[in-house]
Amino acid sequence: MTSKTAPKQMISFGSDNVAGVSPKILEALISDSSGGAMPYGADEISQQLQQKMSGLFETEVSVLLVPTGTAANSLCLASMSPAWGAVLCHPDSHINNDECGAPEFFSNGVKLISIDGADCKIDPIKLSARASVKAGDVHSVQPSAVSVTQATETGSIYSLEELQAIGDVCKKHNMKLHMDGARFANAIAALGCSPAEMTWKAGVDALSFGATKNGAFGVEAVVLFDKSLATELEYRRKRSGHLMSKMRFLSSQIDAYITDNLWLDNANHANAMASKMRKGLSDIDGVELINPSETNIIFCKLPLKTIAVLDEAGFQFYHGRWEEGVVRLVTSFSTTEDEVDAFVGCAASISG
Repeated sequence: MTSKTAPKQMISFGSDNVAGVSPKILEALISDSSGGAMPYGADEISQQLQQKMSGLFETEVSVLLVPTGTAANSLCLASMSPAWGAVLCHPDSHINNDECGAPEFFSNGVKLISIDGADCKIDPIKLSARASVKAGDVHSVQPSAVSVTQATETGSIYSLEELQAIGDVCKKHNMKLHMDGARFANAIAALGCSPAEMTWKAGVDALSFGATKNGAFGVEAVVLFDKSLATELEYRRKRSGHLMSKMRFLSSQIDAYITDNLWLDNANHANAMASKMRKGLSDIDGVELINPSETNIIFCKLPLKTIAVLDEAGFQFYHGRWEEGVVRLVTSFSTTEDEVDAFVGCAASISG
């Protein structure tokens, strides 16, 4: 391998949360750190954020900030379901696989029931059928909420029509609809729709509005379109230890994130870098792209020798978690064209 194909330092495509902080968010944090401010969300930035988020979503919303996506998802679901309830989700969803039982813990044992579907998306027909099973039977948990991930864990996205179909099922069966939007910005950028169209207009009651994976230091926003959930969620947030005393520093990040469309600019860039990566990899013999993706996540199959050489060259990415040879590559707001070119060039040189 020539020096042209090897990175001078570690280049990570492991996840979009390995990236640093978006400069505009960092500037806002520094600016807003001067002077004193009332704690627990009583500061001016936090007070104004509700109005700004309502403008973004074109409807009045309640907004609660937490430091992690696990807290956002788990607190939402706990507020949407009684302890004897069930949350219906895709088997590959983050809440089902990667949150260490937090949704069950926060909700005093709510059961997660998986509903399969192609491309990591819940099938609305299967969802409707499962929602009807043992309805009203005191011996069985009662489906009370549905959680969809947008964009999904494989980078696919629900169309607006698919979301509406799931929203209609939820309405028919009196279930709440939650959206895990850790990569919400990437999905919006890919579909070119409005935040309103992707959420409350499709029947979403609560959204975990992700920011950490798209340039924030560490903050997620719970956006409630069903504002009747707000009071319970506020108490649950405090009881779980996620009410930050210096809330202005969480609010400052979200405020900068949604100002001048920074969140969309960052997501558009991440998606564009993934598109460039997909195109480059598709031209290499022995590389197989798997799972449709329109966002910033790529799953592909590489020869084992290629994986070994890329590892040795200093590229970082996940592999060995799925079937043999399958790797996951994730781009971020800070990924550069040179980094993508270096990875593709290295993979191509091995193939050649």
